[in-house]
Amino acid sequence: MNIIEMENINRFFGTGANRVHVLKDISFSVAEGDFVAIIGQSGSGKSTLMNIIGCLDVQTSGSCRIDGKDTATMSPDQLAALRGKYIGFIFQRYNLLSTLSATENVALPAVYVGMSHAARTKRAENLLTELGLEEKLANRPTELSGGQQQRVSIARALMNGGSLILADEPTGALDSKSGDNVMVILEELNRRGHTVIVVTHDHKVAAHASRLIEIKDGRIISDTRNTPQPTPVPREKEKQAPRSWLRNRMDQFSEAFRMSVQAILSHKMRSLLTMLGIIIGIASVVSVVALGKGSQEKIIANISAMGTNTIDVYPGTGFGDRLSGRVKTLTVADAEILGRQTYIDSVTPNTTKNGSLVFRNQTLTAQINGVGEQYFAVKAMNKSQGRLFLRQEVRSNASYVVIDDNTYQKLFPGKENPIGQVILFNRQPLIILGVLEKQDVSFGPNSDTLKLYAPYTTVMKKITGEKHISSITAKIKDSVRPL
Repeated sequence: MNIIEMENINRFFGTGANRVHVLKDISFSVAEGDFVAIIGQSGSGKSTLMNIIGCLDVQTSGSCRIDGKDTATMSPDQLAALRGKYIGFIFQRYNLLSTLSATENVALPAVYVGMSHAARTKRAENLLTELGLEEKLANRPTELSGGQQQRVSIARALMNGGSLILADEPTGALDSKSGDNVMVILEELNRRGHTVIVVTHDHKVAAHASRLIEIKDGRIISDTRNTPQPTPVPREKEKQAPRSWLRNRMDQFSEAFRMSVQAILSHKMRSLLTMLGIIIGIASVVSVVALGKGSQEKIIANISAMGTNTIDVYPGTGFGDRLSGRVKTLTVADAEILGRQTYIDSVTPNTTKNGSLVFRNQTLTAQINGVGEQYFAVKAMNKSQGRLFLRQEVRSNASYVVIDDNTYQKLFPGKENPIGQVILFNRQPLIILGVLEKQDVSFGPNSDTLKLYAPYTTVMKKITGEKHISSITAKIKDSVRPL
């Protein structure tokens, strides 16, 4: 029975002008239990051919059958399952995992076919003992010679049965004595019924094989047999109790986790630096996001402190109108009309006057704002002491004033109670009714200005003597949405 059947295999790499024809109409078959050497110089295509036989690559055209199964029609998972069941690999550079012991390296392929931990460990130890490495079971690859490492890789190739063993330059990195020992082992495996294919450019190595296939420039130029085709030797297949899918997955996960921990512990400094880099990266991202979020909240808070959903109405034709200061047409009546509109929540007239503030032995420059009782709600301003003036106090021209936190700090550095104290603004006495909370606003009007808030009727009749107002501030109802 043929374990390998290759028919008109072609393999191309690249596209267009860079397209390279690596394998050209390769056809041959390998009987079960045969020992074949594929020989050729570097660039002849022998490694590409081995990759196709080993299900690591797929031909561009032609048919490749392994144990009667056409590899061209298989999915990647099916190819992996076929490799795990039938094929064992022996590499020139061993390809052993440096963080695992010899036993663990050999046992690794059995993880993927669902063999239990105890069963695969026992089989790995038996294979290593059979190859003369019973005293090196716990040694890592760096603690083994080249010949010993290659014997470990041979044991690994046999772990899942290894009906077909593919050896790529198995003696290329060894001295002559170790290389001869490896070939003796491969001959013994062949006598036990394993099909062995050796890829090499060394005619001395190829002489150990029963059949020699020479390849040149992607074509088979000779196919000769040194000895008669052997009669297949029946091999006892490894019997394994069926295991559930969940059990297999759990075993694979635990094995991967254990190997990860071993890799971390075997390179402590490298692992520490890697983890430190990850920690610094995560911390940097978190810091930048937090800074941006904090800045966003700060800006929103500042805007909220200036009043939300508000409209300020000024005299003049628009921003930049140099004559707007001379326009005296904005009156309290305009504010009252605006306040009657269905989309307006609240409205307040505004008038402003800079002047002299006198309290006890202090004379300061301040700004008084004549506003309505709804001004503080419109501008989202809250009191910290006392109270705010009421509508009837606005209508009665009451001589009350609410001061901001800056004014309070200037006039009352000892934190005494300001409520009921009398101050003079442009010689007009005003009774302090309340103090506003400090507003942490980083933009807008100058926050260092000493600001006083009095009923607009009081300011217009007792301080400025004017009938017009500076502006109107209106708050839009929350239910109103922009068009």
